Amino acid sequence: MTRLKLSRAIGHGTAVVALLGSLTSTSAFGASVDVSKWSPEYVRSIAGTEEVDTVGHCNSIVPTDYKGKLTMWYQAIAESDPQIMHQNYDEFWAAFKAAYPNIELDAQGITYNDLLDKLRTALLGNAAPMVVRLQILGGAEFASKGYLEPLKPEDVGYSSDDFWTGAMKSVKWDGVDYGIPTNNETMAFIWNADIFQRAGLDPEKAPATWDDVVAYSKQIHDTLGISGYGLVAKPNAGNTPYRFMPQLWAYGGGTLDEASAEPKYQDVWLNSAESKRALQASYDMYVRDKSVPASALTNTQAENQAPFISGQLAMMIAHPSEYARMQDLASKATGADKAVADEVVSNMRYGLIPTGPTGKRAVVFGGSNIHVIKSEYVDGGKVDEMAAKAMVCMWTSPEWSLKLAWSASNPGNLGGFKTKWMKERLDSIKFLDVTTSMLPNGIPFPVIPEAPEIMNIIIPDMLQNALTGAMTVDQAAEDAAQKVKDLVGGM
Repeated sequence: MTRLKLSRAIGHGTAVVALLGSLTSTSAFGASVDVSKWSPEYVRSIAGTEEVDTVGHCNSIVPTDYKGKLTMWYQAIAESDPQIMHQNYDEFWAAFKAAYPNIELDAQGITYNDLLDKLRTALLGNAAPMVVRLQILGGAEFASKGYLEPLKPEDVGYSSDDFWTGAMKSVKWDGVDYGIPTNNETMAFIWNADIFQRAGLDPEKAPATWDDVVAYSKQIHDTLGISGYGLVAKPNAGNTPYRFMPQLWAYGGGTLDEASAEPKYQDVWLNSAESKRALQASYDMYVRDKSVPASALTNTQAENQAPFISGQLAMMIAHPSEYARMQDLASKATGADKAVADEVVSNMRYGLIPTGPTGKRAVVFGGSNIHVIKSEYVDGGKVDEMAAKAMVCMWTSPEWSLKLAWSASNPGNLGGFKTKWMKERLDSIKFLDVTTSMLPNGIPFPVIPEAPEIMNIIIPDMLQNALTGAMTVDQAAEDAAQKVKDLVGGM
């Protein structure tokens, strides 16, 4: 592994004082959640076991009669999102207004693709909102440039233990927390039980290890003449790292040391023996066995959907929403195609993502975090601290961190898993319990400003170089490691 010296302009002094004060935690919302027992069965067993008083808690932090003003930006709900998401957001704004009738709120929903660019521009012009909710690694860029105030769960009456360890890593920069997780999600392993059975595999068991994935993919291809695993390797596409990184981490590799318990982001791991073994597994499936789609080099997950619903692909990684997507595709099919599609839907199975050779299981940890901007970059030049506290407290509560993540994510606050609303979700969203059970294995991408380029450019390029034969597996890994080293600061 290669040692780096990271040289960055942090933008804050050594003595950091939190904007929102140092409140003693009045919360133990997640305290009775035993992460060591996390499984589909455990997730179901705790759902609906606890009542929460969101307004009561937040009013103990910011009194209900507080008078102030707050500006906020967040990722907007898309028109195509389920109706329940539109309903829950409407209910949240109404609940906030009822809890804080004297806070004048200007909240703007901005599309996913526009939010980061708009915030960058606003910060340069000292016209940013006071509070912003960003995708999970968006805050690293802005914290590294000194735009964000320190902010941790204790500042709004919760405990850091009420949130996933992986999620708390994503809000830390230079040893300081600059935000609070609002929601988190992980994906799971999907397979077609009928294809497994016809190929001579146990139809009700996912492959236990990534080595098994390679072997199963070959057996399915050799037996049935169809693709086994839905490998994704498209350049400059987020789908690629979301599917390759679980494989890389499981084998014991990484880009930097992001998979370690206390990452320092000062070591390059891409050229380690473990990382090369993970890359070799993809090479074996694509080049040696030809057991994955030939179009994998240009595929995103969207291109896996058609072969899966037509019974020509056996395994893939995706969200719980993939099941609903397959149902939708089946409903639009006609004639013989519909019969095949309906059969595929009935044979869809979800399981845990496979482990590596040492038993390590990993998945990309996704989600969003909420942040407070420093006053000098805010429109008007002053953050209303109490109004900001009120919003952060409400959004990160067990209740609203769940409701505002209803259809595609999970509550950032562990207490949300114990609410009646979690039970309702489990009863209405098929396979949610399986994808949710992957959360303890979640690892965020490196929490550094360079992470998007590493994940969307360098990792896919490494795959491309190895799978096309432009480089050997060893050369591709060494090349990628050097690119990461050059990108984040050199020796």
